[in-house]
Amino acid sequence: MIVVKTKEEIELMREAALVVSKTLGEVAKAVKPGVTSLELDKIAEECIRDQGAIPGFLGLYDFPNTLCMSPNSQVVHGIPNDIPLVEGDIISIDCGAIKNDFYGDHAYTFAIGEIAPETKKLLEVTKESLYVGIREFKLGNRVGDVGYAIQKHCEAHGYGVVRELVGHGLGRKMHEDPEMPNYGKRGRGKKFIEGMVVAIEPMINMGTQRIKQHRDGWTITTLDNKPSAHFEHDVAIVDGKPELLSTFAYIYDALGIDSNEEEEFRQKALVL
Repeated sequence: MIVVKTKEEIELMREAALVVSKTLGEVAKAVKPGVTSLELDKIAEECIRDQGAIPGFLGLYDFPNTLCMSPNSQVVHGIPNDIPLVEGDIISIDCGAIKNDFYGDHAYTFAIGEIAPETKKLLEVTKESLYVGIREFKLGNRVGDVGYAIQKHCEAHGYGVVRELVGHGLGRKMHEDPEMPNYGKRGRGKKFIEGMVVAIEPMINMGTQRIKQHRDGWTITTLDNKPSAHFEHDVAIVDGKPELLSTFAYIYDALGIDSNEEEEFRQKALVL
């Protein structure tokens, strides 16, 4: 069952989403060769708690950490460890937080120093597909419209679209209806209605779409060990249109990136 949010609840969810966005911005300042994912995990937990929020992933389904840290061929759900990142790596950092009794859930894939051109393209196309999908999240459209748009964009570049892992509704629970696959057919699936809030999160592989789960019960990698990218935003339908609740602006501020990619999805200016 889809849990519709009031405009007041959506504003509370925006606060939760921005806790995560600000936390990823702090993490971005420390992402560099030589740092370990455990060190980044500690930064994130402190940042979330300093904002009066609670880490959303820590203990959820017994997950042991604050961040899901998935380098290179890991798709999602990687467990932080003490292995230093090295030049040329990429790492997907997925973060959740609870504030106002609502969840925020947000992810970004970082380049560690200079990365291979083909890997850089994977990150660019995956992030583009996120906005391609968000554009279809509007009143009257359906789940399949978002999935179709993401799938078409990524497969046009020869990439594999993961089938087993999907986006989801978001609210007082981390995972609510509807599931939001990154593939699909236009006009299929549940219809979008005013007040829906979802996490849209393309998980795109450079090679095969196929994945495997490791014995730790969490880590997911590509079957061919080629790189995978993951970007995620929290989005609400407000006045019939997609409204971003999360932002990459804090990440971009930390990394010195100038971007206006989010402007079309904001009905009011974001104040940093």
